[in-house]
Amino acid sequence: MFPKHFTPKEANKRLPLIKKIVGEILLNARSLRAMAGRDKAGVASPDRERLETEIEVLMRELETLGCFYKDWNFQIGLVDFPAVIDGREVMLCWRSDEERIEWYHGLEDGYSGRQPIPPEFFTEQIVR
Repeated sequence: MFPKHFTPKEANKRLPLIKKIVGEILLNARSLRAMAGRDKAGVASPDRERLETEIEVLMRELETLGCFYKDWNFQIGLVDFPAVIDGREVMLCWRSDEERIEWYHGLEDGYSGRQPIPPEFFTEQIVR
């Protein structure tokens, strides 16, 4: 289904760049929320449009790297990385307040279905 699957090791190697991009997304989202409190309802401003465009560009950048931004409330900075665990396509799941990627969930389970990545997937480059 996905053109690229990550091992936990590969995904964690990309985290420094992912953290930077997600930090920019969250910063822009905070600016948008602050602006929304000041703007008249329904009136678009050039600054708001610029921030929305920047967020879209940053999210596409994550997709270019093979991962997906999943926090539509722009509060926790949630990113999913396609992977295969036990012969099943899953998503490695990372939150911006976590040091490394240590969780995964099924494609249909989402964040609420997060489980710890089995330890052997951190020591070997295996796909089961």
